[in-house]
Amino acid sequence: MILKRMFVLPAICLALPAGVLAQPFQAEREAIRKHMQANGVPGIAVAVWQDGKIVWEEGFGWADMENRIPVNAHSVFNLASVSKSLTAVGVMTLVEKGKVNLDGPSNDYLGEDRLRSWIGDPQQVTVRRLLNHTSGLPGGDQTFFGEDMRNMPSESEAIRRYGIVVAPAGERYLYSNIGYGVLGHLIAQVSGKSFADYMRQDVFLPLGMTHSSVEVAPGLEKYEVARYDYDRKRIPAYGGTDQGAGSVYASVHDLARMGLFMLKTPLPDQRAILNDASIDRLSEQPADEASSPVRVAAPNGTGYAQGWGVSTRGSYRVIGHAGSHSGVSTNFRLVPSRRVGVAVLANADGGAGKLTDVLLKSVLKDWQDPAPASAPAVQPFKPAAELVGNWQGTVHTYQGQLPIKLSVQPSGDVHVRIGGEPRFGNRSSVRQEALLNDVKFVNGTLTGNTLAQIETADTKRHAHVTELRLKLRGDVLNGAASANSVFEGFWVYSLPHWVELTRSP
Repeated sequence: MILKRMFVLPAICLALPAGVLAQPFQAEREAIRKHMQANGVPGIAVAVWQDGKIVWEEGFGWADMENRIPVNAHSVFNLASVSKSLTAVGVMTLVEKGKVNLDGPSNDYLGEDRLRSWIGDPQQVTVRRLLNHTSGLPGGDQTFFGEDMRNMPSESEAIRRYGIVVAPAGERYLYSNIGYGVLGHLIAQVSGKSFADYMRQDVFLPLGMTHSSVEVAPGLEKYEVARYDYDRKRIPAYGGTDQGAGSVYASVHDLARMGLFMLKTPLPDQRAILNDASIDRLSEQPADEASSPVRVAAPNGTGYAQGWGVSTRGSYRVIGHAGSHSGVSTNFRLVPSRRVGVAVLANADGGAGKLTDVLLKSVLKDWQDPAPASAPAVQPFKPAAELVGNWQGTVHTYQGQLPIKLSVQPSGDVHVRIGGEPRFGNRSSVRQEALLNDVKFVNGTLTGNTLAQIETADTKRHAHVTELRLKLRGDVLNGAASANSVFEGFWVYSLPHWVELTRSP
C-alpha cells in the first residue's frame, strides 16, 4: 500500500530556453505538486517540446531525500522500459549502416550466444521480430540488489540459460525483456563495442545527450536520482542482465533531445544518426491487423512497432513508451503530426502516464483523456473436453530436466507437480502437488500460477510462484513455465523454461 505522506518540496529547479516564460505552465505545476503529495512521490522531472524547441523543462521534489538534493532537468533517472525505444534506435543505426538486416535471423549476429528454439524454425526469429515482441521468446528478466549484484551473470550467460524460443516465431505478440537483452547483446556483437559504449558514442553524444548512459556512466554519479519504494524508503542500487530492456539512464532534458530528433525537428547542435526513412521504420506497423500477430493500434487502442508503442488518441497518432520498475515510473510520448512531445520521469512507482496526459493537454487543447478502463468480467474456469485428463512431461532447465505432471479435472481444478516424488517426512513442500490458480484457457492457451517449484540454483535466490503458459497443439501442451519472484515488494526475477506435456493414460 502506498503511504500518502507530505514532503516539503525544494525550490523549483527551472531550465528553460532563452525567452521562454514559465507562466503558461502554472496549472500543470500545480497538478504535478498535487500528484506528488497525493501519492508520496519524492521527485519528478518533466519536459515539453514543440516545433523544434524545448518549451518547458523542470524538476520537482527530491532527487535524494536523505541528502536534500533537488531534482532538476539534468537529474539522471533510470528509464526502465523506455530504454527499449532507445535500444531500438541503436539497432536501427546498424541497419542503416548495412551491418544488420532487419528481417535477417537474429542468430546470424549473436556469435556463440545463439537463441535455442524448441519449436518452429529458428531462422524465422528475425531482428524485426525481436524488436516487435513476436520472436517467440517469453517474458522474463533478472534483477540483483545491493551486494547481490556481484553474483549477476553476464549477458552471454543469461542468453545461454534463458534465450529459449517457446512459440513459433511470428505466431503471437509476447512482451519480452529477454528479447531486448538479446538486442543489446546484438549491438555489442555487431559493433565490436560494448552495448554501453556504442549507445553513448553512436547514439547519445551525436544528439547532445550528455546525461545519458547504459547504467550510470563514470562522471554522472552526482546527477543520479535515488529510487524509493512504496513506503518511500531508499531502494538499494540494483541492476539486471537484460541491459537493452531497462538499464538506460537519462535526464528529462536528454529525452527531449531524443524526442526532437525523432520528430525530425532536431536542434542545431545535433548530428543526425538516422535518416527520415529509418525514423519512420521504427514506428511502422503492418497494415492488416488480421494477418499479423503484432499489436496494431486500433482506434483509441494501443499497438507496438519496432521498440516504440503506437496508439491513437482521438485524431492523433502517438508513439512512445512507458516504463516501470522498483522505484521507477517513466513515460515518453510523441505526437508527430503536431511536432509535440512530452516526458515524465519519477523516482517512485506509478503515475507518470497520467501526468503525460496533463502535459499534452497543455499544448494540444483538443487532447482527449483516456476512457476509463472497465474491469473484465471474471469467468469461472470450465475446462474444455480436450484438456480434461492427466498430462505428463518435462521442464527443461539449464541444469537439467525436471518431470512435470498436470491433472485437469472436470470440476475445473488443475493440479500441478514439478520434480520427483514428494519427500515425505521432510518439512519442505517443494515437490508437493499444488493447485493452479487464476486458470484461463483462451485461444487454445492454458495459463495460471502455482506454488509448485522449479528447482535450480537461480531460483534458490528467493521463493517464487510458477506461471504456466501452455499452448494446446493437438495432443501436446507446450510453452513456458516461468519462475516469478517478488521479495519484500521488489521484483527479483522471472525465469522462463521450456515445458512440454503429452496426455497420459
